[in-house]
Amino acid sequence: MPPLATVIVPGWDVAPFAAAALDSLRAQTFGGWRAVLVDDGSTDGTGEIFARYAAVDDRFVLAPHDHQRGLGAARNTGLDLVDTAYVGFLDADDVMMPGALETLVGSLESSGSDLVAGAYVRLRPEGGGYRAGEVQPWVAAATSPRRIATTLDAHPEVTGNIVAWSKLSRTAFWRDHGLRFPEGVLYEDQEIAQRMYTSARAFDVVPDVVVQWRVRADGTSITQREADPRVFQACLQAMRDGLRALAAHEPARRARAGQILRMDIPRLAEIVHLDPRLSPLLSAFAAEVEALSS
Repeated sequence: MPPLATVIVPGWDVAPFAAAALDSLRAQTFGGWRAVLVDDGSTDGTGEIFARYAAVDDRFVLAPHDHQRGLGAARNTGLDLVDTAYVGFLDADDVMMPGALETLVGSLESSGSDLVAGAYVRLRPEGGGYRAGEVQPWVAAATSPRRIATTLDAHPEVTGNIVAWSKLSRTAFWRDHGLRFPEGVLYEDQEIAQRMYTSARAFDVVPDVVVQWRVRADGTSITQREADPRVFQACLQAMRDGLRALAAHEPARRARAGQILRMDIPRLAEIVHLDPRLSPLLSAFAAEVEALSS
């Protein structure tokens, strides 16, 4: 039987974590999957790990870049190779829960929706290893309770789920709506997540944890480098782009703006406290978001 779902796995210099990500795919209780492994020009052993898995398991397909092009481009490379009914994503430093694909595929098979979003937790360094945390309130607000064939007007809080790898969607949905990840930018999944919600005829949400999102002990992931002014500005721009994508859906835009005010502005204010040069940028952004939340 041909596979039903493709998981796109991009990775750049994540050799310490890549095997765990690929092992989590091999441990899925749902067997009808394939994975496109996109090594984005890594300088460590990531590409070799991808190749080793592909050599022993033909469900893994290699699609390497010869130089680093960025996460958005790597995901788009994978999208070009999808020929299954469903498509999802897993970053090569994260871990997919064993029942994730069974839950997500089962939801879409039953509901007929365009996409389904699940919950996720952070995988934090602890005692020389990593420990999974609890589902955070904003994640729960987006995915709990279970909703089947709902809409953005009915469930605007889904806009708090802005990550690519907590979702499974119909491949035709991407093609019919011309959805692609922006390239050459950071936080490339925020705008595309909101475009997915605004484009969907209907979507499902499930409270099941589908992915453990790794917080790297070495502090090298993008969300751990927001004190860098370039990353800080990219974070603000990504949130602006996401809000702009929601312009025609006022309740959803208000819900997302409210979440940014509650969660992101205080977090970024701590960075501004350490680097006052960033204060005008955050103040201007906060004023924009405040105007959208009322």
